[in-house]
Amino acid sequence: MPIRVRRTRDARPSRITLAATAAALLTSLVVPAGTAEATPAALPAAPTAASARDSQPVHSYDGAVRESVWVDTGLDGDRDGRTDRVAVDIVRPREPAAAGRKIPVIMDASPYYSCCGRGNESQKKTYDAAGNPVQFPLYYDNYFVPRGYAFVAVDLAGTSRSDGCDDVGGRSDVQSARAVVDWLNGRARGYTTRTGGQRARATGWSTGDVGMIGKSWDGTIANGVAATGVEGLKTIVPIGAISSWYDYFHSQGAPLYNANPSWLSGYVNSPEAQGRCGAVQDRITAGTPYSGDWTPAWSERNHVSDASRVRASVFVVHGQQDLNVRAGQFGQWWDALAARGVERKIWLSQTGHVDPFDFRRADWVRTLHRWFDHYLLGRDNGIDREPMADIERAPDRWSTDRVWPPRATAATTLRPGRGAAPGVGTLTTGRAPAGATETFTDDPALGETEWAAAIDRPTPAKAGFVTVPLRRDLRLSGPSTVTVTATPTTTTAHLSAVLVDLGPDTIRDYAASGEGITTLPERTCWGASTPGDSACFKETRARTADVAYTVVSRGWADLGTWADPGRERPLTPGRAYPFTLKLASTDHVVPAGHRLALIIGGTDRDLLDPPSTTPTVTLDLARSSARLPLVGGAAAFTAATAGVPSAARATPDAPLLHGVAGPHPARPLPRGAAR
Repeated sequence: MPIRVRRTRDARPSRITLAATAAALLTSLVVPAGTAEATPAALPAAPTAASARDSQPVHSYDGAVRESVWVDTGLDGDRDGRTDRVAVDIVRPREPAAAGRKIPVIMDASPYYSCCGRGNESQKKTYDAAGNPVQFPLYYDNYFVPRGYAFVAVDLAGTSRSDGCDDVGGRSDVQSARAVVDWLNGRARGYTTRTGGQRARATGWSTGDVGMIGKSWDGTIANGVAATGVEGLKTIVPIGAISSWYDYFHSQGAPLYNANPSWLSGYVNSPEAQGRCGAVQDRITAGTPYSGDWTPAWSERNHVSDASRVRASVFVVHGQQDLNVRAGQFGQWWDALAARGVERKIWLSQTGHVDPFDFRRADWVRTLHRWFDHYLLGRDNGIDREPMADIERAPDRWSTDRVWPPRATAATTLRPGRGAAPGVGTLTTGRAPAGATETFTDDPALGETEWAAAIDRPTPAKAGFVTVPLRRDLRLSGPSTVTVTATPTTTTAHLSAVLVDLGPDTIRDYAASGEGITTLPERTCWGASTPGDSACFKETRARTADVAYTVVSRGWADLGTWADPGRERPLTPGRAYPFTLKLASTDHVVPAGHRLALIIGGTDRDLLDPPSTTPTVTLDLARSSARLPLVGGAAAFTAATAGVPSAARATPDAPLLHGVAGPHPARPLPRGAAR
């Protein structure tokens, strides 16, 4: 579960406030895992003829080998004169090793095992009096170890029982996990203790085939290790993961959080590391300036640029309304992998920052089981020939696509035009006449919620452009761009662009606690349990909201990066600047009867920090446009809007659609860390 940092309209928290608030919230979110259950209360259906090919739970979980190894990373992150060792906790079935058979590994490398916990119940690792592992968070060990896999939980450098310092996605983070992959393949050194010299080897029981999985920061590490091209990593399953740390803190030069990455390092570092890692945090601060300028430190933390090295298959999972690790993160990673020809699969939900175990549990475990069986055990179960994409269309209602985005998708140019009132414009394929403009004044107290609610009224803080009500469904699938020619009145200016589906719907309430799910007291069990490690987890259900509009995609930028995306420059008031904003990938169907809106404004409250000035920005509509990924291309847009007179569009005093307005969603709030 993510850290929520609530900002009011009247004040923005300092870095210290962010840290204190996040720490307090994390403490309050820890829930006991519950007692172990000897007999599972509920399990997936018994194997059918189709699932008989899947690996079966034939090994003892209670009798499994549980051990800890410290792997040498080859780095000296804390500069204490010796290379850092990372703690690796392992649980593996005893029977294959006794028979001389080797097994593959499922790995989750995380900074959160000690400080914060994993999963919906914030589970942490636990150990017995001798320091041997007892509880492994989540269900991966309970479910997969009896089926012939080892599960490996790695503490990133500087966290929990590992040496070194966490460097927030940098070389140390990635090497923490890559070194373990090397050790599992006999290419790195492991030891039975943190400081001793007795060697530990995995080659006697490990095939060397590894699948990495994890949500948020954990999934980000999986992306980073895959981008090194390390041999032996066969697949990764990044869930709500970062592909570029720059884009976690900035968007095209605009700061998205009032905090430096070094805060995260201090938050996850172990108490022991806190005293030795100040210099590392200072280097992170110096290398990742708040200005948003691109630096070598950001290049080091950009996995997209290294996608050409990826050998592993990739199963991406992301919430389209994730405003912690925003949807642009999966989109740019997916596109880079597609260009490389990487085998891949994707699930896109309506949730925020939520694990699929908590929004589609039975289907998820079944699918993940078959995915690992195919890529780690080599079973020909057909999962690589199944539809590439699962998309949640409504709460708990899913569709599939053979290829994603669909092959019929084409970037289609739509253009903003002036309407009957200032700031209430049209969105069509026709170009606005020369001299047509719209103007807005940045108001940091407002954002996408207020803009969308006032789409049919002139308001000073936004310019809105709306299609006529659609005659047919219109589907967007992929990333969008919005190009503007903008003239500011001040030396700094930020821009936001938002695509909105105007019309009533029932969606997952991603703005509420749980970000689209409600956690229930009942538990279901997924695998085998021991007294210290239960396989039983609290169930969830969809938490829904009735809305009058749905935000489809978002993008933000600093206009000062118009000439150089890696450097902000002062603007000349009164000068026109061409600029293209990147909007996050999405897959959304705007139903017949709804309208599609493009909104352009300044500071998007709670997601974007305001510029140092308060600009008024004039848009040259004749030199502005949006490129949208429409399934069916321009012909689909024409078919959806043909024959509808422009007068059918709601007037400023009319309700949003056919007399139905209804409530609009509460404003989703920013998060302080990628959990």
